[in-house]
This record gives sequence, C-alpha cells and structure tokens, in this order.
Amino acid sequence: MNANGLLQHLLLTLRLNFRAGQALVYGYLIPIFFLLAFGSVFRSTVPPLLGEMGQLLAITVLGGACFGMPTAMVAERERGVWRRYRLLPTATSGLILSAMVARYLLVLTAAVMQILLAWCIYRTPLPARPGQLAVAFTFVCFAFLGMGLIIAMLADTVPAVQALGQAIFLPMIMIGGVGVPLRALPPWARHAAAFFPGRYAVEALQTCIQENGGGLAAARFALASLAVIGATACLAGAMIFRWDANQRLGKREKLWALAALLAWAGVGLAAERTGRLTLPLDAEIMPASRTAPSPVERWKEITDAGLDSITYEDVPGDDGIVTPLASSLDNLDAQGSDRLAAIEEKLARWEPGNAPDLVQRVRNYLCVCAIPDSLEDPLEAEIPYVVFEKLKREVPPGQLKKALGWIILHPWEGSVLLDISSLGVEGEVSPERVRERSALYAKKLLRRLLGKGPSLTPGTVRKE
Repeated sequence: MNANGLLQHLLLTLRLNFRAGQALVYGYLIPIFFLLAFGSVFRSTVPPLLGEMGQLLAITVLGGACFGMPTAMVAERERGVWRRYRLLPTATSGLILSAMVARYLLVLTAAVMQILLAWCIYRTPLPARPGQLAVAFTFVCFAFLGMGLIIAMLADTVPAVQALGQAIFLPMIMIGGVGVPLRALPPWARHAAAFFPGRYAVEALQTCIQENGGGLAAARFALASLAVIGATACLAGAMIFRWDANQRLGKREKLWALAALLAWAGVGLAAERTGRLTLPLDAEIMPASRTAPSPVERWKEITDAGLDSITYEDVPGDDGIVTPLASSLDNLDAQGSDRLAAIEEKLARWEPGNAPDLVQRVRNYLCVCAIPDSLEDPLEAEIPYVVFEKLKREVPPGQLKKALGWIILHPWEGSVLLDISSLGVEGEVSPERVRERSALYAKKLLRRLLGKGPSLTPGTVRKE
C-alpha cells in the first residue's frame, strides 16, 4: 500500500472511532470529567489549575491509551476488520502507525479542548511554550499509545480490554504521579512512581506549561525515558500483533510484553542511580528554575497598570477558615498575647527575614502567615496581622507593592519555607499549600496597600 493508501486507512480509522460510543466517552467525556474534578479541588490555587495541567493532559493520553485505542482495535478485530486489512499489500508497521496516528489526533484534540475549557471556566493561563508542549505531548503519546497497543494484543475481547486497562490506569493514577501529585505521596510511593511512565509524562508536560518550568531542556531525562518506553512497547506490540480474534498468543509472544515492562524497570533503576529520587521534595516536584530565587531586577519592572490588573475574586474573607486575618489585637487573652509577643520578638532577629533579595524576604514573611493557617494554629489570624505591620514598617511602600505583585504573578518562583519551629509554630505542611496561601495573603496585603480593601486597626502586642 502506498502513502495514499495509508492516508485513506487513517481517515477510515478516524471515521470508525467517531462512530464508536465507547471510544468517544474515553476520548472526550472522561477528560472533561477529570477537568471538572480537578477544578473543584484546585481552583483556589494561584493561578487556578496551572500546576495541575500536566496531570490533566497525561490523564487524557492515558485514557486513550488504556481504553480508547485498544477498545477500538479489539472491537474491529472481533468484527473481522483486521483480518481483511491483512490482505492489503503493506507492512504491518504501516497499519499500526496509521492506527496510532489516528488515536494521537483524537487525544490531541481532547487535550486542546481541555486547555481551552480550563482557560474559559477557571481562567487558567494558556501554556507558556505551546510549541515545546506539542513536542512533549508527542513523546507522551508515543510512550502511552505503545502501551495501549500491547493491551490491544493481549486482550481477547472488549471486556478484557477494560480489565487490562484498569490494571495499568489505576496504579498510574494512584501512585504513578498522574492523578495524585508526587508531593502528596509517601516516600515509598514516590520511589515506586519512578518505575511508571506517568511520572515522566507529567514532568515533561508541566515544564512546558509553566512560564518558569524550564521547557524541554529541563525535561531531557523524562523525554528520554518516554522514548525508550515507547520504542520498546511499539516493538513488542508489532511482534505480537494479532489479525484474527481466534489467534492466540504463545509463551514466546508473551515474553515480548514482559520486555516492554522491563523497559519501565530499566528507566526506574536509571532514575535511582542518577539520584533523581533523592532530591528535596519541593525541588523534586518543580524544575530547578522554578525554585531559584527570582532575579533582583525583574520585579522592579512591574507597573502600576500591572498591579491594577490583579483580581481578588479568589481571596477568602478575613474571618473565614482559609487565610484568616485579624483586624486588630484587642480581643487577645493574656496567654495568646504573651505567645504573640514572643513570636514578634523572635521575628525581629529571624534570619530568613534578612534575605538580601527583597522578593524572597517578603515571601519568607508570607510563609509565616501561610504555615499557621495551614496548621490551624490558635493564632492563625493574629500572626498575619503582626507580619503585615512589620512589612509595612520595614519595606518602602512602592517596593512592597511591587514585591507582592511579583509574588502573586509568579507564585512558583523563589523558595518557600516549610518549617518555622524557630518562631514557636510546630508542624509539617506541603510546599504547594504554603505557596497557595502565601499568594492569597500577598493579595490581602496588596489590596490594602492599594486602598482596595479594609485597613487594619493599628495596635501593639500586649506584653505581660
């Protein structure tokens, strides 16, 4: 079959897929479901859903690979479609490539749909590097669809596809870094995730979505891992290709499927040996360029118009459960006042409060607001009051406004503190939550500095 014949086969495959109800459900409805589910959980992050878009796109490809493509291929094989294809004058590889390209186009349209819906519904920023994201997305599809090809060859019936697909889909979602973020997993699960391609898929996609993610250059290991996994899977799928529903696989053919899984193991061992799993948690989740302190000069370029463009619809009320803020210290009892006075005294000589980079220094102080809030400390509303007053006293207003604006617009830059036990606040918190709450507290202070929010009642901590 010439190139025109393969093109006709591709178009025919697309038409058959759009006629299959199950394929459309897995290809389009499930991605929309996950988008809305993630939106209900992460819509308060700043910016909304931006840090989870890599996971969402990986889920879209994973659904097409585990269910969409193998369901369509097995259904066609049961109807005798592939037995007829075998009579065509073309190599098996050409037909396999045509089927995979058809599914690639389907998941690509589903991914574009997710990105646009996230932008329309949640105002999620569009990907920072769309061209590089397309390259990373292609690598992810190559790895996952190769895995889907093996599922289609191992499954005898469509119900068997569901069982085999779930055996891969669910572990990848739960401990593979696709559905549950790596930062939320226990240490053993983060190590186990290194042996799943989902971890590298999310990393490759997210580095191209975030403005400061580093792009393809920051995802070289992830891209290489996906290429190895995809090449092994495609080779194994071609070697055990089944044209007829009555054709059965022998032990030799099943060894090819095992070889594909060994590629997963090889990638995981390589990650272990190169030390990729021994990084600090915050750095492990985010590319190095996202955790490095922001350049000293860039925050000074923020204009008044840029500050005025910041919106506050996502900021909770001061008396709410999230990011509470006291309007004064008049209602503190003696015990609370004494503890707050001790915290204020420690803040005066607190080393992170003297960071040379003003933006990082302000971010450190905002972490002092975010951590008690995350831990539900009894003084979670009063500590931010003390921090706000300290920042207003020590930082010139013009610089403070720009520093806060930079933190709000670039929440993933700089480093965040996870431990302020030296100030008398004990407990462990996740870096994501600290970044989220820090940005919200930054909005609360900036809104007041710009005269757009309620002012705080001046006061001092009572010392007894």
